[in-house]
Amino acid sequence: MAPLSKQPNQARWLLPDAAPLPPFDFCLAMRLLGQDMVARTPSLGHVDFTKIATVFAQARKRVNYGLYASLTPLRFKDGTTTTKRRGRMYTVQRLHDSAGNELLYILTFYLPRFQDLDLREKLITIFHELWHISPKFDGDIRRHEGRCFAHTGSQAKYDEHMGVLVDEWLAQRPPEALWSFLKLDFNQLHARWGRVTGQRVSRPRLIPVTK
Repeated sequence: MAPLSKQPNQARWLLPDAAPLPPFDFCLAMRLLGQDMVARTPSLGHVDFTKIATVFAQARKRVNYGLYASLTPLRFKDGTTTTKRRGRMYTVQRLHDSAGNELLYILTFYLPRFQDLDLREKLITIFHELWHISPKFDGDIRRHEGRCFAHTGSQAKYDEHMGVLVDEWLAQRPPEALWSFLKLDFNQLHARWGRVTGQRVSRPRLIPVTK
């Protein structure tokens, strides 16, 4: 019986450790998503994200109530740069991007509270804040008739309208890569990426106008 030939040792390949993922830039993701939303929504076609600071703020308590997002206008009624309060004229502190371009709005999302909403509530919240932007895009908010000029007479009907806008946007099949991160709550987002980052800004101050 012929001796068995020795089999050559099989080469073993060691794969290098996978490179760690970069931090998840929450504000960049929200800005790209917002740009897609306004591009697909004719009634928001006036919104220009190059003049909006998309930022986050840390919610003081991790509860399912309170502010989820807010829109801060950087102009007063009809886009004016000054307003009169208690007999004195004021202007608002100006905000510029890294290239020196002046911004007209601050769009803030409160983390982790916003990210802990369910997907549909997140989408409605985004449209809710974008709808506040004046159709003139002059730094003022959209003003409805009546005393409740921000949300009309019923915030429930306001949000019902936002739900319609969400459905119309989803019906156009926007790239899931733009909004899939909204399927996750904050803990899941952090676990997947290891770190969540974003831009923060201080709330602009009212400045007395000196003659």
